[in-house]
Amino acid sequence: MPIDGLDILKSIVIVISGRGSNLAAIMRAGLPARIAAVISNRADAAGLALAREAGIATAVLDNRDFGSREEFDAALAAHIDRHAPDLLVLAGFMRVLTDGFVERYRGRLINIHPSLLPAFGGLATHRRALEAGVRIHGCTVHFVTADLDGGPIIAQAAVSVLPDDDETALAARVLAQEHRLYPQAIRWFLDGRLTLGDDGRTRLSDVAAPAQCLLAPPLDRASAAIGSSDADGAAG
Repeated sequence: MPIDGLDILKSIVIVISGRGSNLAAIMRAGLPARIAAVISNRADAAGLALAREAGIATAVLDNRDFGSREEFDAALAAHIDRHAPDLLVLAGFMRVLTDGFVERYRGRLINIHPSLLPAFGGLATHRRALEAGVRIHGCTVHFVTADLDGGPIIAQAAVSVLPDDDETALAARVLAQEHRLYPQAIRWFLDGRLTLGDDGRTRLSDVAAPAQCLLAPPLDRASAAIGSSDADGAAG
């Protein structure tokens, strides 16, 4: 309901473990939402300072203070629920959540992972991508489910893997795309264009048509011209 002619902003809670670079990107994005709180399982997480400087409420719950994953997740949920967020955003949160926690926030819990899922779930994604010799790497925004790094995909961004890439260089290029992709996915949710269906599939409306093809390395000019002619013929 509007108050004094203004719509009530939706709220989000962001959960982090580290430097908070995606948190900073979300804060810069001018989203139509209020960041109600930033919560971390590490007191030394640099992202907490970013939030405090912006006047955002913060909290620390050290998972080492709890006897089990279930106890920690219950305490985390209690802190989150005080803010009644419309959306819960994991941004570099380095904990595996219990099934009960995930189900509690079904359809309003999202994460960003530094690979093109389902490839390279888990840790050390950039090293593993280089070892596998893939030509394309990237990041994925997805709904969180009990299937670790296996929830319904919302959006992905891809970068070419260059011949002289090392982990640091590749990670930096992927991170730059994370900072573009994650705020957009959050905006889709806040605008009511992104939902998780009862069938477990992502529903996303009113988005531009994606590019039909991404090649890495790019084709030689002659091969590209032949492919272009084939595409024109198929469209005709």
